[in-house]
Amino acid sequence: MAEILKGAPVIEAIKEKMTGDVAALNAEGVIPTLCILRVGERPEDLSYEKNAMKKAAQVGVRVVNEILPADTTQEVFDAVLTRLNEDDSIHGILMFRPLPKQLDSERARRMLSIKKDVDGCTDGSLAGVFTNTKTGFPPCTAEAAMEMLKFYGIQISGKKAAVIGRSLVIGRPVGMMLMHENATVVNCHTKTPDTADICRKADILVCALGKLHSVGVDYTNPDQVIIDVGINWDEAKGGISGDCDFEKVEPEVKAISPVPGGVGGVTSTVLISHVIEAAKRSLQ
Repeated sequence: MAEILKGAPVIEAIKEKMTGDVAALNAEGVIPTLCILRVGERPEDLSYEKNAMKKAAQVGVRVVNEILPADTTQEVFDAVLTRLNEDDSIHGILMFRPLPKQLDSERARRMLSIKKDVDGCTDGSLAGVFTNTKTGFPPCTAEAAMEMLKFYGIQISGKKAAVIGRSLVIGRPVGMMLMHENATVVNCHTKTPDTADICRKADILVCALGKLHSVGVDYTNPDQVIIDVGINWDEAKGGISGDCDFEKVEPEVKAISPVPGGVGGVTSTVLISHVIEAAKRSLQ
């Protein structure tokens, strides 16, 4: 049977460090503060917002909610984002995307201050991922996947890694982060021939396709570690499931993260850690 890579102990380890960092910041008169910028009432945004606020409260990070109606104009949105960028009391901004169709998402990405981009969506933050420098912050889900591997002592250096997915949220950045840890990485996508064959040869497999049970036993080998990032509605289960067909894959691999209970909770914890780091950088 595979080792189950649960997110809870990873979260606790990150929280312990965050609590100490917040205490040190408080001693300097700084309260690390996250602003959640949300336009409209998308259920997935509301769920993540609630979870992020809970994680923030647990370690003493303040949260400011900037909620705009779904029909907000570009002029109003731009004014709000400019104000938040210029507010020195706010260290991080979580801007929920996609924005409503009347708003220019690319413009918003360009406007968002890199130093406050705690979700890693600006070009500057993504450039920092590729150059392995502390310019902005990496996307939270990509960093959460790496935190999982490191916490459980999974060797990355010298290993073959396959990533299914090439989005800027997870696929491409996590591939680059694995490469920075000296893995040999292949990013697979919808145009990749023989994806299963490539994945079957990998020591580490990151599943970020976003398609329910798209990864079966033909993608695996007995020495493989799988990080499943997929969050998909499973009608049969009446809840969420990952990209992996967990019941079939789990007995065939060395280790696997479950969905739910794996990367998801670590992602929102990483977000809060970015806010704290942004507050620390503001003192430098």
